Amino acid sequence: MPVHRSRLVRIRALGTAGAVLLTLLALPATSAVADGASPSVPPRGSAHMGMGVLAHDGQAGLPTSRSTQTEGVDVSSHQGNVAWSTLWNSGVRWAYAKATEGTYYTNPYHAQQYNGSYDVGMVRGAYHFATPDTTSGAAQADYFVDRGGDWSADGRTLPGVLDIEWNPYGDDCYGKSASSMVSWIRDFLDRYRARTGRDAVIYTATSWWKQCTGNYAGFASTTPLWIARYASTVGELPAGWDTYTMWQYTSTGPTVGDHDRFNGTLDGVRIFAAGS
Repeated sequence: MPVHRSRLVRIRALGTAGAVLLTLLALPATSAVADGASPSVPPRGSAHMGMGVLAHDGQAGLPTSRSTQTEGVDVSSHQGNVAWSTLWNSGVRWAYAKATEGTYYTNPYHAQQYNGSYDVGMVRGAYHFATPDTTSGAAQADYFVDRGGDWSADGRTLPGVLDIEWNPYGDDCYGKSASSMVSWIRDFLDRYRARTGRDAVIYTATSWWKQCTGNYAGFASTTPLWIARYASTVGELPAGWDTYTMWQYTSTGPTVGDHDRFNGTLDGVRIFAAGS
């Protein structure tokens, strides 16, 4: 009868749809993403200091004593306009703001962050998030200096920082061998020194440095170290450095999240800024 044929068609159609659905559910999750892009990869420009620390090194407590260390913060576009007066009143006395990334991105909040920290009385500086897989170290140093990363000997401006750490957009070491990575870093540092007359600071984590530079020791004699480790102590330092200048110790501090300590008094911060 026609009714029976209609029901049979419906049953067959439902069976076909169910088979298609089961086939789709069996496909790898990445196949649903256009052009094979992973949904976990952040957009270019969004990287910030310490972005990979928790994922790679974890967190193991907080420092128990400030002793003679001076509190600081680091910020980027993901913090937006920063409440600098609040931070000053809480005891923060120095700050770094992200200026650039690669040769394709400038922080739209850099002026508020860089000048705002200065205006409340802090000693401040700028940092560059390195992407060694996109352009040369020298090109990125030029881009940084031309867009907020310069240095002046006014006692209130800290030297620029090369933020060199895990690649949030792909391979941890940006597809470079250890020797190629060392050459890239040297290229950046040499150009920054030629442009500003000042040695840049290297910000990194010991585990990344070991993995991606082969624990190279050759920069320690001239380059200040800003170590990233979310724990009660700084732990092992990269090869060559027997001390650190700054320490990023948490990403969950008050007001902005990323908090740091300068390894010395506030007078020491000012002396370091002046290049003395």
